[in-house]
Amino acid sequence: MSQHDERQTPHGEQDSAAENAPRPDIEKVQDGSEEYVDAGKASADSVAETDELMAELDQARAEAEQYRDQAVRAAAELENVRKRAQRDVESARKFAIEKFASELLGVRDSLELGLKAAEDNHGDFDKLKEGMEMTNRMLASSMEKVGIEPINPEGETFNPEYHEAVSTQPTDELAPNTVASVMQKGYTLNGRVLRAAMVTVAKPAGDS
Repeated sequence: MSQHDERQTPHGEQDSAAENAPRPDIEKVQDGSEEYVDAGKASADSVAETDELMAELDQARAEAEQYRDQAVRAAAELENVRKRAQRDVESARKFAIEKFASELLGVRDSLELGLKAAEDNHGDFDKLKEGMEMTNRMLASSMEKVGIEPINPEGETFNPEYHEAVSTQPTDELAPNTVASVMQKGYTLNGRVLRAAMVTVAKPAGDS
């Protein structure tokens, strides 16, 4: 029996209830006409869209995990660099004078030998002086190697950056504001003042 026959009453009349029953494969469209819908195709499209979204979600999670691992490794490497730098600074602070200290060992050896020679020679001042001069040369050489230079500005113009005036000396032999004498040498370390030279500064003889 056809679909049309099924909708007929025993008397051959069309069943109005059957006519008005909803048909799942037909839906109304905007213009009032009926359009056939494939329910199986709609369901398959929905599943495919869900699978695609899940795949994108899984990919996003994998990328997020990768970035997190990279961030953790970068933070660990940064911490290692910081610790190495801290160790280097501490080592530099502890052993900064190692080179100079090794130079001073020779100077001390020379002093001890000089003292022993003075005792053995029962006050031979010429030998003692010779030993002291040799020790002084060794010390000057050691200081020069590490960048320590003396400031001995006698006869130079007074410079407050490198000289400390402790007194003035009236004189006509030197121009005013000239270093007349050096009471104590100064020293620089690679151009920076370690100790200013203590000096006497010339002034005109007529000044009170």
